[in-house]
Amino acid sequence: MHELIARWHGAVRELGGAHDPGDLADRYAEPHRGYHNTDHVLAVVRDVDVLAAADDRTARERAVLTLAALAHDVVYDGKPGDDERRSAEWVRERLAGLPEADEVARLVLATVDHASDDPLTCLLLDADLAVLGSDPAAYERYRTAVRTEYAHVPDDAWRVGRARVLRALAERDPLYVTPHARARWEARAKANLAAEISSLDGPP
Repeated sequence: MHELIARWHGAVRELGGAHDPGDLADRYAEPHRGYHNTDHVLAVVRDVDVLAAADDRTARERAVLTLAALAHDVVYDGKPGDDERRSAEWVRERLAGLPEADEVARLVLATVDHASDDPLTCLLLDADLAVLGSDPAAYERYRTAVRTEYAHVPDDAWRVGRARVLRALAERDPLYVTPHARARWEARAKANLAAEISSLDGPP
């Protein structure tokens, strides 16, 4: 939890502010979060930092990316679209008075459909999908964690819905927009997606 708060304060200081993170840590520790929890958000923060460094981004841009990464799943009730919009509202209010507040909120909103032509935003979107390029064991932990968040969904409906989401990702060519992300995760992500889709299409 310490890293979560430290990352927030570091980014805010870089932008010349002193805004408190409020209930940021408590939200990511909510018991219903199987995957979209503290571990996930810190992984996205670390990955976006790596991508931003590889892309030679300024300290200000990296601070904006860090805050967007920290806030992108701060509201998570399993309501796609609504969760992201409420997360954007949360961070805009939390950073009120900071010139970059709207920019951070805009990046968070881009995670609704994971599509953008803005190079800075693409760094966040690629980092958010980095888990797809994990090694097989880590990918299995991810898959299991996501399923726990939808434990209320019957298996048949889950298999159909999950397969639809994964096919949409697998059909993206390339899956990752930024060159460093593509080189680092693309091949493994495509293999992981293909394997899970196959398992969903097979016998229960």
